[in-house]
Amino acid sequence: MFHRSLLALARPDPGPRRTPMRLLTQKAGLVPHRTLIVIRVAGTLPDSQPRHRKRPGHHSARYAPNVRWMIVDAPLDSSGAGRGEERAPAALRRAGLLDALAAEDDGRVDEARLRDSTRDPASGVIGAAELPRAGAAVSARVAALISDGHRPLVLGGDCAILPGICRALPPTTELWFVDAHPDFLDGVTSPTGEAADMDLSVVTGHGPAAAVGPDDALLDPNRVHLLGHRPPTDESSRVEAARIDPAIHQLPAVEVLRRGAAAVGAGLVAGGDGPAWLHLDLDVVDPRDLPAVTYPEPDGLRWADLIALVTPLARADRLLGMSVTDLNTDEDPDGRHTRRVVEVLAQVLGD
Repeated sequence: MFHRSLLALARPDPGPRRTPMRLLTQKAGLVPHRTLIVIRVAGTLPDSQPRHRKRPGHHSARYAPNVRWMIVDAPLDSSGAGRGEERAPAALRRAGLLDALAAEDDGRVDEARLRDSTRDPASGVIGAAELPRAGAAVSARVAALISDGHRPLVLGGDCAILPGICRALPPTTELWFVDAHPDFLDGVTSPTGEAADMDLSVVTGHGPAAAVGPDDALLDPNRVHLLGHRPPTDESSRVEAARIDPAIHQLPAVEVLRRGAAAVGAGLVAGGDGPAWLHLDLDVVDPRDLPAVTYPEPDGLRWADLIALVTPLARADRLLGMSVTDLNTDEDPDGRHTRRVVEVLAQVLGD
């Protein structure tokens, strides 16, 4: 299981992007791109400010429900070893994802790579010196896309891309976090030191600040829904489960199945009133259906369950965007699992 996140912000304003549709800028509760960079780079927010601070420029949200998906690659593998997650975005493209979704293409975040596989002794995190730069680049790209009225589909990589994404979102955003693991370890409790072990802890203000920048929560834990995870099976996962912020809404895989995946998804959409982001770690799928992940966990959602759960979330009018992570192409030598992922995403996200 062990893998997951960190990140920061800062990148020069890339200028206007194609087909600006400014339905989601100031009125959408989003920070204009230049403002976001000035706030973070200038470091004008003192450490004494509240952890859940209001970012400037966030107002009442309006959404663009019929915007086409804009695909952007963020091939970050937080092991620093260049595992198959790093090659997943390119593999999904070769398998026809853009055509299957009739999506637009925003290329790749080149900085979203990790080449340092050593574990930092201070933070306990692999590649701690490189991760903030990678997170900054991911954040700036997502912020620019949403500011221009696009709906990003961010292809990882592993879950270490999530904090960078969340830095680009309004702090009132609801996070639908679909994953086999809670990703709530830190630099001390993680057996591996991979940032993808700790992305949700970082996003909610419980992660290793030394590796991610400002020690604050990016999203309100009470607006986070952890879906599809498995119960603890060993000491490390028991420690992780005990660390989860009690404000987070948890619905493990067995409960999703008991309530009915479609009903759970529809209930989440109807039960909120603000912007939302959907994060899908593919290891939530039972390894009988998808073994091509780095940390497979048994007793997960089958493909039909995942489709039923995610379809209403992915088609919600208030959805700002989506991230998909943890396809490991090293475990898919003939590409059949990658093709199946494309088929499922087309069914879930397509018209």
